[in-house]
Amino acid sequence: MESYFKALQEKYDISAELLQLMQECYQESQKSWGRINEITSYNQLKVLNAFQKNQAGDFHLNGSTGYGYGDVGRDLFEKIWADVFKAERALVRASILSGTHAIAIALLGVLEPGDEFVSISGMPYDTLQKVIGHDKEPGTVAAMGAKHIVVDLKDDDFDYPAIAQAVHKGTKMVCIQRSRGYSWRKSLTIEKIARAAKFVKEIDENIIIFVDNCYGEFVELKEPLEVGCDLIAGSLIKNPGGALAPRGGYVAGREDLVELASIRLSAPGIAGEVGSALDFNRLAYQGLFMAPLIVEQALKGAVYASCLLEKMGYDVSPRYDEERADIIQAIKLGSADKIRAYCRGIQKASPLDAYVTPYDTPLPGYEDPIIMAGGTFIQGSSIELSVDAPIREPYIAYMQGGISLAQVIAGVAAAAGEMEK
Repeated sequence: MESYFKALQEKYDISAELLQLMQECYQESQKSWGRINEITSYNQLKVLNAFQKNQAGDFHLNGSTGYGYGDVGRDLFEKIWADVFKAERALVRASILSGTHAIAIALLGVLEPGDEFVSISGMPYDTLQKVIGHDKEPGTVAAMGAKHIVVDLKDDDFDYPAIAQAVHKGTKMVCIQRSRGYSWRKSLTIEKIARAAKFVKEIDENIIIFVDNCYGEFVELKEPLEVGCDLIAGSLIKNPGGALAPRGGYVAGREDLVELASIRLSAPGIAGEVGSALDFNRLAYQGLFMAPLIVEQALKGAVYASCLLEKMGYDVSPRYDEERADIIQAIKLGSADKIRAYCRGIQKASPLDAYVTPYDTPLPGYEDPIIMAGGTFIQGSSIELSVDAPIREPYIAYMQGGISLAQVIAGVAAAAGEMEK
């Protein structure tokens, strides 16, 4: 790797001291990378088995137009998805616009006026707070008449005494956000989610356990539906789309709950029977097949970034040798200028728009100005190398994705170089 690191030094004007740290981190990351390799191999076989079990063929890659009646490629893909994630049924559609949209149709489809639902992993991600609503804003869950209760985590785990007080036999749904969102807390492992699911089901086995699965797919050996959860949702321009799916999202789990989400997506009496795939099928199939390998590259890049930034004196979460539950690497940079410098570096190492300088700006669904960097092939893709941050204290940057480990290392090198200036 000597020639590679030398080339990086020349390209991004890296100091000799920083170059030495980078080379040390490459060696120190190897042990963590070995664990990631094992998970990737297991998940790749799981996906391969699902393709073969359902007899996927070349003709399934073709799309449909109009109403999409009888779209066999779409329908088979949802069966494959259900097998991979151990669901009774899956709704995987190009017309689901984002992870937030997928979660919204699940909440708005399943919950009814007067229902109570409890977020036991703390306040949900910024954009989901807009979906839930505070003052019965039009179209929100609050406007529908459902009541939302929040139970914060305690010491990066579920607060079981607080859950026991908030959750009762009248609770309709318990929500878990697997990833950290824009917060410093650790992402939730499948082991922790399994314990929480068991605890909630002991209160009332009829309570629906719904997991926001964004950024967590294929990071561990199991998924939430395998450990007692009822419903999951996520985005195809994150982990499970393998950086190939151009759009889309999914809801998967119990058949009756997925049906309710599909009704919310389309209309009563139509549900999941319509929806033309157009050009979606081929890229979605191939993206799912590639997803375990792409997630591996992103995870290895995150491990490397964590090691290097910690050696440079910054607080990181998770640390390079800690267990990971998602692909996000949080770096506490301490100032808005450092965040902007880090984002400039990531942008400089992107295949597209490398000449662009990212700036923070107000964005729909967020309370604070947001800065985002990443010259991605799919707009907004966060399985491709990207970084984003709210411009607010304590000034944390959230880096994720990377379809090539070599590019992630280059991005981190460029970002570190920018912060050195």
